[in-house]
Amino acid sequence: MNMDKNQYKKFSAAHAPKSPIVKDCVFAFLFGGGICVLAQGFRDVYMMIPNMSKESAGTLASVTLIFIAVLLTGLGVFDNIAKIAGAGTLVPITGFANSVASPAIDSRSEGYVLGVGAKIFTVCGPVLLYGTLAGFIYGIIYWIIGLF
Repeated sequence: MNMDKNQYKKFSAAHAPKSPIVKDCVFAFLFGGGICVLAQGFRDVYMMIPNMSKESAGTLASVTLIFIAVLLTGLGVFDNIAKIAGAGTLVPITGFANSVASPAIDSRSEGYVLGVGAKIFTVCGPVLLYGTLAGFIYGIIYWIIGLF
């Protein structure tokens, strides 16, 4: 079957499954919001500890979410939730925890140095690099504007 690019484009568009965008957006909103509500619940519970500051309770809630995301990634549950929730699982702290834990788990058979150590940041490394670079550039621009 010989096709040119336009024929192939039409053929693939006709046979590609349709994406339920509205359903995906609703699930992402509900799951992402649910993760945020869960985090707020943890923070409120931690605030009940005597002498616990808001900042410490927030930090402890973040650590709890990271632990839960890594645990669910290790058990293979996080990916199943992500299939349903879509972008809702990308709420920054849980998505970041998954993006660090998943390559580490996948490459552990290659050893701790050449496997886990070398591949742990393969997914989130570019985010760290370009986020840091963008922050640096923004800081320089902000500093220059402050001079005037």
